[in-house]
Amino acid sequence: MIRTRFAPSPTGYLHIGGARTALFSWAYARKHGGTFILRIEDTDLERSTPESVEAILQGMDWLGLDYDEGPFYQMQRMARYKEVIGQLLASGHAYHCYASKEEVETMREQQRAAGLKPRYDGRWRPEPGKDLPVPPTGIAPVVRFKNPLEGSVAWNDLVKGIIEISNSELDDLVIARPDGTPTYNFCVVVDDWDMNITQVIRGDDHVNNTPRQINILKALGATLPQYAHVPMILGADGERLSKRHGAVSVMQYLEDGYLPEALLNYLARLGWAHGDEEIFSMARFVEWFNLEAISRSPAKFNPEKLLWINQQYLKIADDVRLAELTTPFLLRDGANLADGPALTEVVHLLKERVNTLVELADAATIFYRYIEPSGEQLAQHLSPQAVPALTTLTNNFLLIDWKRQSIQETLKAVVADSGLKMPGIAMPLRVLVTGATQTPSIDATLELLGRETVVGRLQKQLAKLAD
Repeated sequence: MIRTRFAPSPTGYLHIGGARTALFSWAYARKHGGTFILRIEDTDLERSTPESVEAILQGMDWLGLDYDEGPFYQMQRMARYKEVIGQLLASGHAYHCYASKEEVETMREQQRAAGLKPRYDGRWRPEPGKDLPVPPTGIAPVVRFKNPLEGSVAWNDLVKGIIEISNSELDDLVIARPDGTPTYNFCVVVDDWDMNITQVIRGDDHVNNTPRQINILKALGATLPQYAHVPMILGADGERLSKRHGAVSVMQYLEDGYLPEALLNYLARLGWAHGDEEIFSMARFVEWFNLEAISRSPAKFNPEKLLWINQQYLKIADDVRLAELTTPFLLRDGANLADGPALTEVVHLLKERVNTLVELADAATIFYRYIEPSGEQLAQHLSPQAVPALTTLTNNFLLIDWKRQSIQETLKAVVADSGLKMPGIAMPLRVLVTGATQTPSIDATLELLGRETVVGRLQKQLAKLAD
């Protein structure tokens, strides 16, 4: 039975890299009919916050990455970690080390000065025939894992291929602090063991942790999971992804008007591909997904590509859902939805012209809140010759059937009678009615606004011009 996990540390928001890891782990479990687990690794008491936990849960929920078990919290499993530490001490796979922080730092400084790799020198490591110092008084020991001295650790990484690390490169890892609290690498091992994780899919910044974790698992007699280390995401400039590249909270994309399915689609294509397919549902992604297709090279985050994908999803989105999603943005901008046409009709008219829900709300504002044309707009687009034609047009609008075709025919007739060209009347008409210079086709816009609104706005503006 396939069992994967996403195990973020609640020391900040759920970011793009974490969301992609969650997506790949989720998809692998769904592809194989397995179980996807959410685990909150909250043992960093100084940096972990309830707000960060909530941000992670909100991000997962918004993205629709549903988990089958969890969330599990490491801080609630302290008794279990201490139990396993006791097992390792009893079996001789771990030992107490009384070296102080100052001793360890001096040790490392001396090694660096000698051109050696800084590492713990094993002074408290028990060995046959070795006499250990007398434990000093007043110093609470750490617990170190007794890493093998010989051989190497090798695994077939499901993304990177065979990776082998010599045990001589690894020192004896601290698995419990002086106060008895376990360390990150140890908690991860016990969690993966207890939760029967079969595939560990995570960022390749964890590659160096893997041989240590494998050695601990072996000491416990546990079945090893398979590991898949996914290359990091870089900015377009090749630098590590940061806030200036768009590495913000996943929930910021909600605020910026992105659809969750668009963000997931984009994340799926960051370092993974199925031929040249660009736009696909999550159901199709799960069907296609495999770890072998993940690139071994870092992916580059491209905000413009994400924006394009979001646009494609807006075009095909259900109008009722789009209206619901756009409503908060409109209300925030002071629009009164009771004063205009059905929002579903408005979003249907506008959705192919915008990239985000924010842009959709901005474009829809003209239907719910009158924006007075500026003096600059009037000076640029309203000629003296157009004023009598617009007056005639306003009067004729009172007499016609208020349908798009009739509006267009009436406009064409007034244009022909005035001797002006269509832009000479259509553009000032647009500005007077909407306060904007860019809208969908003028006949469709006027039809949706309604006769009363259109005629009322025109009469108000023409009266001002006459004064």
